Parts: sequence; C-alpha cells; structure tokens
Amino acid sequence: MRPLLTAELLSVGSELTTGETRDTNAGDLARDLTEAGVVVSRLSGLPDDEPALHEAIEVALGRSDLVILTGGLGPTPDDLTREAIAAAVGEVPAVDASLEGWLRELFSRRDLAFAESNLKQAWRIPSATSIPNERGTAPGWWVDRPDGRVVIALPGPPREMRPMWSDWVRPRLGARGLGRPVVVVTLRTTGIGESLIADRLGTLLARDAEPLVATYARAEAVDVRISAHERAGWDAAAAVAATEAVVAERLAGHVWARGAMTWGEAIAAALDDRDWRLSIVEVATRGSLTALLGEALAERLVFAETLPLRPASHDGHDADPVHLARRVRDAASAVGHAADIGLAVEVRARGGDTAASIAVVDAHGEHRERRLVFLGGDLGRGRAAIAAAAVLLARLRA
Repeated sequence: MRPLLTAELLSVGSELTTGETRDTNAGDLARDLTEAGVVVSRLSGLPDDEPALHEAIEVALGRSDLVILTGGLGPTPDDLTREAIAAAVGEVPAVDASLEGWLRELFSRRDLAFAESNLKQAWRIPSATSIPNERGTAPGWWVDRPDGRVVIALPGPPREMRPMWSDWVRPRLGARGLGRPVVVVTLRTTGIGESLIADRLGTLLARDAEPLVATYARAEAVDVRISAHERAGWDAAAAVAATEAVVAERLAGHVWARGAMTWGEAIAAALDDRDWRLSIVEVATRGSLTALLGEALAERLVFAETLPLRPASHDGHDADPVHLARRVRDAASAVGHAADIGLAVEVRARGGDTAASIAVVDAHGEHRERRLVFLGGDLGRGRAAIAAAAVLLARLRA
C-alpha cells in the first residue's frame, strides 16, 4: 500500500471564506497529522462552489497522498462536497440503502419529520466507505483511490468532526501506514524576540538543514521546534538531542520549558519542588497574571487580589511594589492560608508601551525588577503578566 506521507486539508463552506465562521478544524487536523510524521503542505478554505471544489480535489490528489475535506456534507443544495469528490474521481453517487435506513430510524426515534432532502446524506460512491457519525446526520466518506491515495470527507461542526476523526479515521489511517516516525523537541523561550533568536541560531534555521529548526511566535512564548524523521542509517533522536544542546547554549537564560508546558504548569512544578504556596497581587493588570497562570496552580495559589492603578509617588517614580508583595504574602496567612512566596506586579502606560514593576518576597529575601514591554493596552498587560511569571519562575528555580 502507498504510504501516506503528505497531506492537504480543504475546509469547505462559504461561511469560512466570508469570515462568518472561524475554521478550527484545519489546525486541529494539521497538528495531529504533523505529530504522526505527515508533511501537511497546504490548508485551504473553499466556498460552496462545485467547480472550485472539484478542481481543488483533483489538484490535491495530484500532489498529496492524503486529502481531507471538512464541511459541505449537509442536506441542502449548497452542500457540495459529495458531488465534488464524485466528479473528481469519476464516479456517480447513489443512495445507500443501509445509510437511508439509519437516517430514517434516527429521525423516527426523535419524532421528527423526514424531509426527502435528507436522502442526500445517505449518498455513497462505489469507492467510498461510510464513516459513522454518532453526533449528527452527516456520515463521512473514506475514498480509496487505485493509486493508493486516500480522500476523507468529514462534517464541518467540530463536535461531530473531532470524534469521527479520533475514534474512527485516525486509527484506520495508522493501520493504513500514516506518516513515518518523527522526533520532535520544542523549547519555549522568554525575554527574547524572534528576530534575535534567528540571529543567534543562524544557519541552524536553514530550510534544508537536518534536523529542521523553526521558530514560532506564540502569545505566551517564542517556541523553537527541532524535528527529524527517522530513516535507515539515521538516528533522529541523537541528531535532535545534539541540535537541542546547541540551541539551548545559544539561547541560554531564555529557555524556560520544553514541549507544550504552560506558564501555570511550570510554576506549579517549581512550587511543588519547594512545597511552597503562592499569593499574588496585581495592580492595573485587569487580572492578566491570574488568567495566564489559570487553573494549573490549583491549591498552590492561596490568595489573589486585583487592584486599580495607584497614584505615582511624589518623586515621579512608580511606587515600590515590594511592600505589596510582602503584604499579600502576609494577608494569606491572616486568613488561615499560609503563603511562602508573594508576587506583586504593577503596570503603567509608557508612551505606546507598558512599564511593569515586579516584586517577589519569600523567606530568602526580596527581589525586584522593572520591565518595559512592547505595546500597550490588553496586549501590553498580557506581556507584563508573562514578564511577572518569568521573574517568579526564575526566583523559584534559583
């Protein structure tokens, strides 16, 4: 059988191309396929237009092993995915008796009238296997091509698509020969921009390098992803480990986590290492820090307070937040929840950017930093929260 090493994702629906609905399916599928060692070459959004769909499927089948479509499987005239696939593979759809029986029984059980337009959802072409849908009325299609390529059609609503993918399609693709073993390491960085990372990594970021090193700017970090596919005579794990060591050395002091770890998870682990609990006070952040750390802290966060902006001190400088960190640490104890470490962050507008004053107080003393973060408003407050989390994490790990 043809190995399925490359894939294209086609998201179908004029509601996507007009911006009325945001497509999350393509991202979820691309991530899952990439983790399986598949190269996803394209993610495309297409309107409810049969010629455009037909052409896109034919072109995709000419260059990829696997083509996955989401959307366009409803019963209405503008749901055209089935027609387009049938035309692309040169087959004629017809009502499948078993699917019709399932549909009619489903409507009868729910005491709903069965419109004849629903028969469209019972269509099947000879080369297609029906993919069961336990959460809707639109079965999917698995279409095997003579050359070993595969076309898969899934419904657009994520509540239907995701279980059909994970429970039925993904296991069968694995058995069919999906992807190839891949070794991936992701390093999460803070306090350094993507351009400076690129300068430090230099030729490691070459697109023809192996392992492949790439940077991705996220809201909470700039990630450096190192990946290599296994092949005969090549130890991908060893190659990735060697490259990771070089990357870590060139970005020393900025790597705070590996993989998909969040700030909340990293700080929770650091608190656990010391068997400590935390109290937080935020000034003018609108709770950005608490939102960033989220539920990961659980019972480790014993007290949190959000305050409005305070007046600047008489000498024109921001008021010292150290006393706030000490106060919030003591306040937790006053209400019967002893805190081992107090964290305070206060933000103020500085032109179009945001100045953050950050203080940490624990049994070993006090630590204070001031950071100027790029941008103002919500984005500035979010970046100030990340800066505060970075200061706290460094203190806990010191």
